[in-house]
Amino acid sequence: MRVSNLCGGVNALGSRVRRIDEGFFEVDAGGLRYKELNTILRILDRRRIHRVRLINVEGQRYIGTGLRNISEIEVHGTPGNDMGAFMKGLKITVYGNAQDGCGNTMSSGEIIIHGSAGDILGYAMRGGKIMVKGDIGYRGGIHMKEYHNLKPIIVVGGSAGDFLGEYMAGGIIALLGLNLDGGSAHEARYVGTGMHGGVIYIHGEVRHKGGEVVELDLERGDRIVLEGLVMEFSRNFDMDPEEILDREYYKLLPFSKRPYGQLYAY
Repeated sequence: MRVSNLCGGVNALGSRVRRIDEGFFEVDAGGLRYKELNTILRILDRRRIHRVRLINVEGQRYIGTGLRNISEIEVHGTPGNDMGAFMKGLKITVYGNAQDGCGNTMSSGEIIIHGSAGDILGYAMRGGKIMVKGDIGYRGGIHMKEYHNLKPIIVVGGSAGDFLGEYMAGGIIALLGLNLDGGSAHEARYVGTGMHGGVIYIHGEVRHKGGEVVELDLERGDRIVLEGLVMEFSRNFDMDPEEILDREYYKLLPFSKRPYGQLYAY
């Protein structure tokens, strides 16, 4: 396939595309508007290209949304809001920080972020996995929910902002606290507020927990789940899993599956 023919009808964009290998293309996103970048991605997707490297990404939104055939995207730079929104099956790896709304309502696939991420990470996600090496902003995992055999998972290496797991209805969040010094605590407040499903694993104290959760010790099944997640996290970010696992963790579970039932039902 000739690179010059890839973006037929959008010739100005075709110059941004470079073939790296069979089925593997690089796109220079520098200076492109988000619509232009996503137009290129949809063209590559229709041509059944399976791997794309984006360079010079400068805050373009919606990267990875609506793609059916591309299976892997590398992002070099800083992607904009709603990266991976409504995503199905795709793997996105970000070599930098990400902005707000990553994984918004995603159903499957993986998002791996080698820096930190902004607010509402994994908003309403109902499947797939997001792993962040650094910190995340406010309301991470808000409205996460399980759906049939889908179970969303978020693993955060550092700390989180307030309202982590707010209104969480299913899935798993693991807050590893790798940036905490001995005895220090996460700044997050209102963790698990309104939570009515799923589980949050945490290393280190948080400043405040929601009134709808209870703190418990890990059971054998929890340790197996957490060990699997830490092993995967360590492979993604080239860390020693033994050092991460050789620390104390506890879990937050909701008191009730219908904490507001009396407010909305009579």
